[in-house]
Amino acid sequence: MRMGTITMKKYHGLGNDYLVLDPNRNGLCLQKRKVEMLCRRNFGVGADGLLYGPILKEGRISLRIFNPDGSEAEESGNGVRIFARYLLDEGYIKEENLTLHTLGGQVEIEFMDEEGTLMRVNMGKPAYAGSKLPLSGIEGEVVNTHLRFCGNDYNTTCLSIGNPNCVIMMEEVTPQKARLLGPYVENAAYFPNRINMQLCKVLDRKNLAIEIYERGAGYTLASGTGACAAAAAAKRMGLVDGKVTVHMQGGDLIVEIAEDETVYMTGTVGVVGTVTLAEDFFA
Repeated sequence: MRMGTITMKKYHGLGNDYLVLDPNRNGLCLQKRKVEMLCRRNFGVGADGLLYGPILKEGRISLRIFNPDGSEAEESGNGVRIFARYLLDEGYIKEENLTLHTLGGQVEIEFMDEEGTLMRVNMGKPAYAGSKLPLSGIEGEVVNTHLRFCGNDYNTTCLSIGNPNCVIMMEEVTPQKARLLGPYVENAAYFPNRINMQLCKVLDRKNLAIEIYERGAGYTLASGTGACAAAAAAKRMGLVDGKVTVHMQGGDLIVEIAEDETVYMTGTVGVVGTVTLAEDFFA
């Protein structure tokens, strides 16, 4: 590799695509502007986000997650699965089990096949306390509570699953509804750090359908943390059982919620390919 050449890998989790930028193999100084340029679909490579790592220190493997607007995210369910696949592909790990450290906390990943196409992730326990999100002007938990967005009241549950999520229960969910309501929810005064939104329809006690609008990314085809948040919220409200299939535009994830409220997510990862930037891309 020539000095100054930047090479990345691209993967997707149910159409939720990420670039992996490895600091051990590239000399790029990461900046907000550069993340935005890389993620722009018409002028850059195009992605729903960028994964920066592995950051290897004191025996730990850490990961930084960036939204396409250059802001840093605490967690990404699809992102951690993608990154685990990258570590396996590039020979960083050989074990069936992996611990990753993110801004949102520690996640445990188990490979379900040798190729690393299917993984089960321990996402930890959801937090409903307002201080964890955080929330502004609201005391205590927001579970099955009416909040007002864009002049209308919505049945809302707010929780953190490593990152903040607002789950809105609806009788019908569509991409159009998510695109229209998403910007108002993401930037509502309730959420000083902005928030991810899921519109959620209960199909039956084992199936949910959701539409997603992500903080710093906009409408997305799938979200691992979003699927986990929707399942946890529906379970907390007594609407579903402990194992749920969450249906999204990009595909399905299996979410299991244990008796102690620990959330487990099972899903696939697809490889797109290798991207080498033009030498003057950032000029």
